[in-house]
Amino acid sequence: MKTAKTLLKNLPIDENDSARLLLEALETHGLSDLPQDRESMLRLLRKIIREGVDTVRRSTATVTFATAADLSLQARASRRSVTRRDLRYYIHRLLRIEGLGTRPLRAITTSECREVLARAFGHSAHSYRKARAILHSIFAFGLRHDWCSENPVSPIDIPAVTEKRIHPLCLEEVRRLERVAARCEYADMRFSLNLLLYCGVRPAEITRINPATDIDWEHNQLLIRPQTSKTGGGRIIPLRKAARLPRELCIIPKRWTLRWRALRRSAGFEQWQPDICRHTFATYHAQHFRDLKELQLEMGHSSLSLLRTRYMMATLGNACTTFWK
Repeated sequence: MKTAKTLLKNLPIDENDSARLLLEALETHGLSDLPQDRESMLRLLRKIIREGVDTVRRSTATVTFATAADLSLQARASRRSVTRRDLRYYIHRLLRIEGLGTRPLRAITTSECREVLARAFGHSAHSYRKARAILHSIFAFGLRHDWCSENPVSPIDIPAVTEKRIHPLCLEEVRRLERVAARCEYADMRFSLNLLLYCGVRPAEITRINPATDIDWEHNQLLIRPQTSKTGGGRIIPLRKAARLPRELCIIPKRWTLRWRALRRSAGFEQWQPDICRHTFATYHAQHFRDLKELQLEMGHSSLSLLRTRYMMATLGNACTTFWK
């Protein structure tokens, strides 16, 4: 085995350099806490060297951005197919920026991230916000695996959201939908229409509801489970008018999306605003019950700000009371 002196000759440092480094390590540890015997001193030095090497390895270990993005996507394999599709789309758009995929994750800076987002998604504030969130999640995944030492996306400002004014369905439009659902050919849609209008359930959530397991008939409540919800958070909603329906009508028919489109067209709606039933529910709820905290729970919102800015602007008058009769 080669001696320490032989190994030292092959290194670009000499014995004086080694001695200075040894003293620096001991001074950093604290000279007053040093052991006095040779064996204890050697154990301490070995520990300093071993832990120092581990720290250096962690601080330089990394993967390419493409690898981190792919592995973060694999880690979310349990998400719904629509969510995974969106993630793949945005990651693909990011990887189209030349050179980004092969960049070491640890080397990517905030200015690079800002430039990438501007080039790939600068045309749309909505896309920019979503891409920023996904890019942030990739670096957060990298942090958990020690592939980077910070998240360079955190300092990047999130574009402000400009909320559009919500126009809920008027009472006559609501009644048109209900009259069509009262027909024999649409009887299987009455329950889901009630959930849309009087519980604020999203159309995509309707298709995931199982009335046999998600309805508490004893307390007339609908349970939106985390795997059913769009946002991944569960909520409990009073059934209200839906509870008045005969139990045999409380079903979600097959091919619901096609049935829902056909019902709308039969009611005279050729153009349809997505989530308008949910907006209608929230607007009439806010102005009739005057309880935004309760509405927040039923809508599954994280704060009251959106409810105040979106659903308190319309003037409904006596229609609020009639809506809930």
